[in-house]
Amino acid sequence: MPKLHVRWALDAGLRCDNDFSLHRCRKYTARKRQGLPQTSFERDHLLFTLSLMLNALLRWSQQVTAVPKLLGSLMPTCCALCGQIGREVICDGCVISYFSHGVARCRQCAIPLPAIESQSAPLCGACLKQTRSFDASVVAIDYAAPADQLVLALKFGAQLPLAPVFARMLRDAMVRRHAMDSKKLVCLGEGIDKNLADALPEILTAVPLGPERLAKRGFNQALEIAKPLSRLLNIHLAHTIVERRLDTLPQAKLHPDQRRKNLRDAFIVPLQAMALIKGRHIGVIDDVMTTGETLNELARTLKRCGAVRVTNLVFARTLLK
Repeated sequence: MPKLHVRWALDAGLRCDNDFSLHRCRKYTARKRQGLPQTSFERDHLLFTLSLMLNALLRWSQQVTAVPKLLGSLMPTCCALCGQIGREVICDGCVISYFSHGVARCRQCAIPLPAIESQSAPLCGACLKQTRSFDASVVAIDYAAPADQLVLALKFGAQLPLAPVFARMLRDAMVRRHAMDSKKLVCLGEGIDKNLADALPEILTAVPLGPERLAKRGFNQALEIAKPLSRLLNIHLAHTIVERRLDTLPQAKLHPDQRRKNLRDAFIVPLQAMALIKGRHIGVIDDVMTTGETLNELARTLKRCGAVRVTNLVFARTLLK
């Protein structure tokens, strides 16, 4: 067999005499020297060569797809906060220092509660005074330094590798919330406690961006957090069940009294999504919760279309001034 074909055979991991036997190869060579017609042999020879090339190409493509994973495990990165060289987006030291301290929070709006107040009531004073459309909120961290810099890096710096980190922290916050409610320890591993699974939303969605802002930014930061969180919780993500009808003004630039008016009727539920929402517990994911007006209007829209419960799943909660 010609050396080229032997090399292709070896690259493809095949025996040289499997599909195109050495006997036929010798016979082919002999007929060629005698000047006899080679039509069938040439056809078989071409098909055999092509099959070897395709097999080698397939093996090469499989190896190439494994390269990014291999490089990811070998090549170091640096912590997004302290810059320390390591293999995690946020190093263990920063996680322990800034993200491992759980605090008591209002069950509805997730604002931190003083120790005495948290023992006497599960809701803050504001939630006791006013009726909100959403039923509960879970947050991972307060929107304060240095977590605020991470949120800004994702939202305006397009640092998308931060989104899975936010999702893992939010998942852990949900597990801690369940542990506090049930007064028992729950493993913070990949598995989800059965009682926690029963209390989780049935469907996840993300706060949508308006068309103009989405085109300008290029991605929806809430949806980027929702994708890995959906996989971690094993809950279906349906990001199209609610749409933003209006490109509203940024809430951060408005006075608190203007925020509710700015968002009125900003969201709609498509007709084809109403059957999916009806009678369900919906989890709404966002990056930051400030006054809660955006999430409240979104919950109002979902409940108007049949949702029985709405839980906010937010990475960071702005503190009251």
